[in-house]
Amino acid sequence: MKNLKSCEYNLDTNCVELVYSDGTMLSIDTSAVENEYAEDMYQRSELEWLIYNDPLAYADLVLNGDVEGYLKRVTQYRPMDEQ
Repeated sequence: MKNLKSCEYNLDTNCVELVYSDGTMLSIDTSAVENEYAEDMYQRSELEWLIYNDPLAYADLVLNGDVEGYLKRVTQYRPMDEQ
C-alpha cells in the first residue's frame, strides 16, 4: 500500500472505505466492529460518532487494534440513580 487517497463512510454498504494510491481498497464493516467491541448503547454511540464525523480516526482505531482501549477511555456508564 502506498499513500492514502481517500477515506469515507459509505452509507449504502455501512462500511468505512479507504483507497490508496496503488489502487488498494480496504473496506471496514462497521456493523461487525460494533458487534465485536461495543458492549452497550454508549459505546455504540461513540463508534457511530466517529464513523460519521471522523472516518479516518475510526479506521485508524480499527486497523491499529485499539478499539477497546478507546471505548474504555471515552465512555463511562453510570446508572440513573447515581447521577
